[in-house]
Amino acid sequence: MLLRLAYLGVTNTFALLRLLPMSDRDKDTEILALRHQIMVLQRQLGDTRPRFSPADRAFLAALLHRLPTQALRRLRLLVRPETILRWHRDLLARRHAARSRPKRPGRPRTIRSIRLLVLRLTRENPSWGYRRIH
Repeated sequence: MLLRLAYLGVTNTFALLRLLPMSDRDKDTEILALRHQIMVLQRQLGDTRPRFSPADRAFLAALLHRLPTQALRRLRLLVRPETILRWHRDLLARRHAARSRPKRPGRPRTIRSIRLLVLRLTRENPSWGYRRIH
């Protein structure tokens, strides 16, 4: 997924560079053509939902999450604005979960001095059970 996301980022960077020399009229024409294509796709899909790859979801969420909900509603999107915001929340949650994951899984090691003390108590008091030693 990370490779696909990097590929999408590089591709869209080149697309942005392609837009720099274009006039506003050309950009508006392209936007209208893209909106029309989206409307055709929505008509053809009917009730079936489009499937986005995880990299597509991450890219759309990163691109559109800063827009207010009202601005998102005005855009011709294949998904609802709430879906975009949910994808962004999921993206942040996954990132936070990956960062906060402990380096070594499982319970932390017991301090050496405590381990030695417990072993000494066990040797010196064979009739004691684990509850008393605890």
